Amino acid sequence: MLNALDTHLLNAAPRSRLRGMSRFLTEFLYFGIKEARSCLFVGLFFSAVFLVPRAGLFGLPRYDVLLLVALAIQGAMVWSGLETWDELKAICLFHAVGFALEVFKVSGTIQSWSYPDFAYSKVLGVPLFSGFMYAAVGSYIIQTWRLLDMRIRHHPPYWMAVLIALLIYANFFTHHYIGDYRWYLAACALGLYARTSVVFRPLDRDRSMPLLVGFVLVGFFIWLAENISTFWGVWRYPNQLGAWSVVHVSKWSSWSLLVVMTFTIVAHLKHIKASIHVAQP
Repeated sequence: MLNALDTHLLNAAPRSRLRGMSRFLTEFLYFGIKEARSCLFVGLFFSAVFLVPRAGLFGLPRYDVLLLVALAIQGAMVWSGLETWDELKAICLFHAVGFALEVFKVSGTIQSWSYPDFAYSKVLGVPLFSGFMYAAVGSYIIQTWRLLDMRIRHHPPYWMAVLIALLIYANFFTHHYIGDYRWYLAACALGLYARTSVVFRPLDRDRSMPLLVGFVLVGFFIWLAENISTFWGVWRYPNQLGAWSVVHVSKWSSWSLLVVMTFTIVAHLKHIKASIHVAQP
């Protein structure tokens, strides 16, 4: 679909004629279309989150219906070629990482939030569909990387990027016991990625943006989605059990750090794959 639209746009307005506002609007339109396509899994999955009634459907509890919907979307994307098997493997990794964090956060000693409804697919108090909320972030980054032909300029040494990502993930667990070092880690990430920019191609020319801006923007939209999800009662923080309230803005920083971690996983997997391909005769 995107290739056909690309051809149509370039035929309707040859590159040499695109100037000023005409070029801006054309590139903005095409950027929006590619972003929407990158959000396909996110959009479909969270539409189900908001539309499936709390009572469930067809005799199945809501959380079980959401699990089946997520599996169906994922299967359809692979079957249709919108997602590759390698990308599916990466998304399964995101699911596992996210689910492990969920199990810890809802455990009896922590109880950062809870899933109040019954489900057959609950494991250790966490419905299996919850991992797809983290996988949705990974899916978005993977799809954006491919559709916008993303390249990273001045990427820090991979061992440093992996180390800060591991520390970010560990802090989600350890801050309950030894203090929250979120802002120290954010400062380290700020210094590590200060020179890093992402180069992308909405249409026929390269554009660039500081990578840190991307981390913050994606974190903000996840925070918005979290507010909507808690409003609909998909999960609840302890202070929302009596009456809903806005998720504290500090969660925005947590989600931005999660995006740093997710991006690092994608970048590292692509780095490993490129190294393997180079090594082949």
